[in-house]
Amino acid sequence: PDPVLGERMCVFVVSRGAPPSLGDLTGHLTTRGLARFKHPERLEIVDELPLSPFGKVQKNVLAARIAEMVAAESMSQA
Repeated sequence: PDPVLGERMCVFVVSRGAPPSLGDLTGHLTTRGLARFKHPERLEIVDELPLSPFGKVQKNVLAARIAEMVAAESMSQA
């Protein structure tokens, strides 16, 4: 969530080795031709992605998780 833009881009990554940095990830996306405005602004490393009973990623759970994290960070900065 973002108070001005509504939302900002965050990527959740399950790492199978050394976790990438946000710079590594955006560099890779650039070399693959992804437009800069589509790059994530935040990287969160997780142990696993929440899945529905059908095996699909529960994006609403991830959105709620990052909203809680952003709210907690805002509270600690105030």
